[in-house]
Amino acid sequence: MEKIVIIGGVAAGTKAAAKSRRLKPDTQIDIYTDDTHVSYSACGLPFFIEGNFDDYNMLIARTVEEFEESNIHIHLLHRCTKILPDKKQIIVNDFEKKQEITVDYDKLVIATGARPFIPPIKNVNLKNVFTLRTLEDGINIKEKVLKSKNAVIVGGGYIGIELLEAFVKQGLKVKMIEFSPRIMPFFDDEISDIIKKHILERDGDNVKIINSDAVVELIGENEVKGVKTKNGLEFDADLVIIATGVKPNVELAVDAGIELGETKAIKVNKKMQTNIEDIYAAGDCIEKNHIVSCTPVWVPLGSTANKEGRCAAINLCGEKDLFEGILGSAVTRYFGFTMSITGLTEKQALKLGYEPVSVVVTKSDKVGYMPEAKNITIKLIADKNSRKLLGAQGIGCGDADKRINTVAASLVCPMTVDDFFASDLTYAPPYSPSIDPLLTAAEKLIKKLNG
Repeated sequence: MEKIVIIGGVAAGTKAAAKSRRLKPDTQIDIYTDDTHVSYSACGLPFFIEGNFDDYNMLIARTVEEFEESNIHIHLLHRCTKILPDKKQIIVNDFEKKQEITVDYDKLVIATGARPFIPPIKNVNLKNVFTLRTLEDGINIKEKVLKSKNAVIVGGGYIGIELLEAFVKQGLKVKMIEFSPRIMPFFDDEISDIIKKHILERDGDNVKIINSDAVVELIGENEVKGVKTKNGLEFDADLVIIATGVKPNVELAVDAGIELGETKAIKVNKKMQTNIEDIYAAGDCIEKNHIVSCTPVWVPLGSTANKEGRCAAINLCGEKDLFEGILGSAVTRYFGFTMSITGLTEKQALKLGYEPVSVVVTKSDKVGYMPEAKNITIKLIADKNSRKLLGAQGIGCGDADKRINTVAASLVCPMTVDDFFASDLTYAPPYSPSIDPLLTAAEKLIKKLNG
């Protein structure tokens, strides 16, 4: 009997298993993971901590028992320590039985994901210092949050912002310390500035944001009591979150002779194949192709991981599917204030050699007399020479994300800004002004390009 073995059991790994089972009902499928749970929504953890729901089991998409009903075998607390491509075997450490086992495979999927990046901070191993990556992390953080008054978040990216909302909602005083000059630094500067201004206008009594600084030491004996920064600041802290990004888990692949790409993540082709026959990779451990720039990028996102796991399964089962790449589309919120992005930023476009031209438009997301109308700010970017759309950013308390999704669909085509301006977008007062903010931005961008 053919045997499919998958290393990793969150998004890409479990999607690969489920799709493989549908395509090959009689194949043996085994998932090995060193985690305590399988197939859960890591992206939902900040909202569990926030208190939107109390049962963490709601984050589990499919239980071990449900996988077993489909004849997919889940091996929790099993860490793969070596891949032997010549023998088509993996070596696995069984934590519970404290023994090493050898597992044969016909097809192998590496879905080892990513792990938190921990900067060089003195005493970083004190109690109540957390990262947020696994279900266990979320459970432990929530338990501590309910007993705390002061929190420090190291890092001002997506996870940092989502946990900032969670902590404020739970009544904590929060300090956010970001090494970059701006929080949410993946956005262009003027958009990041608006995000920070909104947060401080809403919650300035409970939130302090420190930019261009870094935590260098944690204060405390057994438990963390405070932090010290490079610039000499000190803050009390009952808990500290390290949210300074993640890095791909590639050591296992490298040891097996699997090639890495320019971003130091695993290099795969459009079929999710590595350079070694019958070994596929998917999810946060792999490098992706950026659809707009056609350059290698590493953007770890759960939505992408699911697509890649599906693609890997289709191809390893003998059918054909191609994963063309990503746009880096992402969205989050802070108490109803949406932050959404797709494609290239102006900063990225400049680095890649484009001549980006951009406009920023602030406009109501609906007709102004509608009681639920809210302002949104849209930044639209195009290349001066080709007039091709490069990317967009949308923020605000109104429906910014649906505008960014519209641009995302257009970037796949691709479209010039002139083509985009001809889009026949829907209109009714509860949904949009008669001229949608996106079309207003496109019109201004055309005038600027023609200028």
